[in-house]
This record gives sequence, C-alpha cells and structure tokens, in this order.
Amino acid sequence: MNDNERPVPPKGLGDAIRSSVADSVAEARAGVAQGAEGLAETLGGLGGEIRAAVEEATREVVGPSALRGLAHPLRVKILDLLGTHGPLTASGLGELLGESSGSTSYHLRQLAKHGFVREVEGKGTARERWWERMPGGFTIDALENRDDPATRMATDMVNAEFERARQEKVWAYLRSADQTAEGWEHTGVLATQNLRITAEQLTKIVAAWEDFSREHLEPLHDQRDVPGARPVQVHFNAFPVIDPAEGTR
Repeated sequence: MNDNERPVPPKGLGDAIRSSVADSVAEARAGVAQGAEGLAETLGGLGGEIRAAVEEATREVVGPSALRGLAHPLRVKILDLLGTHGPLTASGLGELLGESSGSTSYHLRQLAKHGFVREVEGKGTARERWWERMPGGFTIDALENRDDPATRMATDMVNAEFERARQEKVWAYLRSADQTAEGWEHTGVLATQNLRITAEQLTKIVAAWEDFSREHLEPLHDQRDVPGARPVQVHFNAFPVIDPAEGTR
C-alpha cells in the first residue's frame, strides 16, 4: 500500500544511485532534524528523480510506541478519512463515523500526540478546530519487532483496519454503480492478474509501480481546489500468495 501506509519492510535507495546520493540523504536527514522547513529546503535543491529517492529513503517508519498509539479501530478510521477527504473537524468526523464529537476529539488528540495528525493553522476557532494528516507518508514494517507480542498485535490490527477501510470503499463503489456522477461512470476498474513468477520478477514489478506512482500520481496530490476533482483511490497490490501448507508450518 503506497501513498500513506505500507505494511512491508521499508526500502532504501536502489544500488544504481545509492552512492551518488549518499551525501544528499545525509543532508535530508539533517533537514528532518531541523523540522519540515529544513527538509523542504534540502529537497528543493535536488533533481526530481534523486529527490524522490531521498524522500523514500527518509520515509518515517512507525515505531512501536506510535504504532500502539494508532492501534484503535476508530483512530485508523479517522486517519483514513482525513487522507481521503482532507481536513475535517471533530464534529465533521463524528457525523461521518456516527460518533460523538467528544469521542473523535479525544482520538484526534491521541493521533496528534503520536505525530499522525496536526491542527490546520489559521483555520477554525478554539471551539471548532480543523485537523489534517501530517504531510508525507509513513511505513508500517510488518517484520519489525515481530518477537514483541504487543507490537505484533498492534501491527496486525492496524493493517487489518486499513485494509477493511479499503474494502469498504470498493464495496461502496460496486453498490453505487448506477448512481455514479455524470462523467465518472466508466472511469474506474477493478482488475486482478494471477501470475507464477520469481521473487526477483515481483521485486521488479513493485519497483516499476513505484516509479509510475512517483511520476504520475504524486503530482496529483493536494488538488482540493481543482474544479471537478473528487476523492479517488488507486490500489496496487502485489504479494506472494500464501499456500495453505505454508501457514501451518
């Protein structure tokens, strides 16, 4: 899962460019230490391809404490809604989730405590604050801390809730096929291809997808003010199918 969360081991820079951007990665990490402005200034001076690679290399991996802070069904739903719809208030989230504003407000504060959301500057009042997801993405490393039962349970729960949210959107799309807004009737597709390939071939497919995403999808973020634009999700799942016998070993 790309864009905002990926339950796979994080990847660094490719071998072909690692040596050429090692210094840039170090500078970018220094920029992270200085805050968002420092990172933005550092990345601004890099070429497009190298900048994307550095951003990937410095993508934050969610640590055990933050992961356990996220491990609540309602918090995952709130994070998912903020990613899909953009900034919302606690009241607005409550209406979408069928929860009280007091409940969503509490969970928003917990998400903010662990660095997943933040208040929107210059918008709202002391009584009605607006919240947004933190910019950039994060990685949930499914193999990290697998020996720690609490972290393993938190990882499984968060991944399951994000996947449930995706599936709910797919079913909503299928159920509303006859209610799609004009101009959007034939724009979506759900496709599956069953292959028998090697681990190296799968790695190349995922790398090609990431290249495509950087080139074609990332420039389309933050188009809330573009006339005719609406929330859209793009899914790309590529993973080895687990044989039932493997799961019983």
